[in-house]
Amino acid sequence: MSQDAPDFILAFRLEDAPGHVVHQAKRCLLDLIGVAAAGSLLPVSDITRRVAAVQYSGSEARFLFHGGTASASGAAFANAATVDGFDAHDGHPLTKGHAGCGSFAALLAFAGDGDGLSGSEALGHLILGYEVAIRAGIALHATASDYHTTGAWVSLAAAAIGGRMMGLNRVRLREALGIAEYHGPRSQMMRCIDYPTMVKDGSGWGTMAGVMAAHLAREGFTGAPAITVESDATRPFWTDLGSTWRILEQYFKPYPVCRWAQPAMEAAAALRRAHEFATQDIEKITVRTFREASRLAVAAPMSTDEAQYSLPFPLAALLVRGNVGPAEVSGPALSDPEILRLARNVILIDEPRYSFQFPAERWADIDIELKDGRRLTSEPARPRGSADDPLSDRELSEKFHVLMAASGQAERAGAIEEMVMSLETARSFATLLDAIMQPASNTGRAHLEAAQ
Repeated sequence: MSQDAPDFILAFRLEDAPGHVVHQAKRCLLDLIGVAAAGSLLPVSDITRRVAAVQYSGSEARFLFHGGTASASGAAFANAATVDGFDAHDGHPLTKGHAGCGSFAALLAFAGDGDGLSGSEALGHLILGYEVAIRAGIALHATASDYHTTGAWVSLAAAAIGGRMMGLNRVRLREALGIAEYHGPRSQMMRCIDYPTMVKDGSGWGTMAGVMAAHLAREGFTGAPAITVESDATRPFWTDLGSTWRILEQYFKPYPVCRWAQPAMEAAAALRRAHEFATQDIEKITVRTFREASRLAVAAPMSTDEAQYSLPFPLAALLVRGNVGPAEVSGPALSDPEILRLARNVILIDEPRYSFQFPAERWADIDIELKDGRRLTSEPARPRGSADDPLSDRELSEKFHVLMAASGQAERAGAIEEMVMSLETARSFATLLDAIMQPASNTGRAHLEAAQ
């Protein structure tokens, strides 16, 4: 293990992080809570909660926006699946995944009722999770031949958070990281791209594996070393802990669909703003994008999971409705005849110059051919919300309130946002924890439940 990694994991405190890192962590937390509220009404959340309550029963932790309980491992599984189920959460380009989802769920798993945890401590644990998860993800992608899901590497972040919060020593922490790496799901990401289902990005299993790893290590179970941390090939990824803050590299999604679809959506939005045309006049849409995005090919999704891992469908929805939010990836939108007509007339092309720049950059351009013979061609486009083109605090707040309203939580959104954005001064994490565990009302359910 890198000499610096265990010391950082166990010794890091919020005051060690610069102010802009702390602010970014609060942005990430607010975004995750809004996504969790939306995800809590989806079938995947209901299923994982019910199974966790039976198979991993207990009272150590609660389910987001539900209030039911399970063991720490069970709640971690269900809460990570809840966030992962609504594909609007933050991510990191080089990990090709989502460090925040599992880090957040792990924090909740070990927080108990929150009374013994200050707001600054909670934020410190969350930042630590991001810093470990992102490096573990980059290290795995650099050394493994297959493209594995977030679950494969976020397990190490969950173990690191658990090790800190349970007071493991350096030796036991090393074992926890090794156990988490070994048991983390090496699931194939591109299989879920080709065949979208509820397995999504593997975050539920990965987070649960990491939580279990911390508990096992505390009891003396061994599993070291974690190769993604300790090998000669991966050790360099860990030497900048505490000096380079990878959480600042996170992107935030303006739309609740796979990040890979969003460059083409931005290109379509630009053409929609620049030209006068009705969607009924569109004959064909050609999308040139990177290879992985060209495999988001489902044109007629039957569920929210399929709609969020599609490129043609949200692109068509954006052209028809002018925006893509919760209502466009579920319910009646899935059978909207004009959206489906356009989606079925989208042609996806693997563009080598864009594939070459992936994963550091995501690019696309599109042609829209109209029935009158006109061809509208976009400029190359990138998704909004990246670290060098970030969503503003106001935009993130607006997104949060939209998701909270869509899930029947509008009346609580303002208070939760205020608590998050001042969390470092809170004497206890319990107040915020209670607020995000209360069940959602039924008013948003019709907007979010997918056609199953």
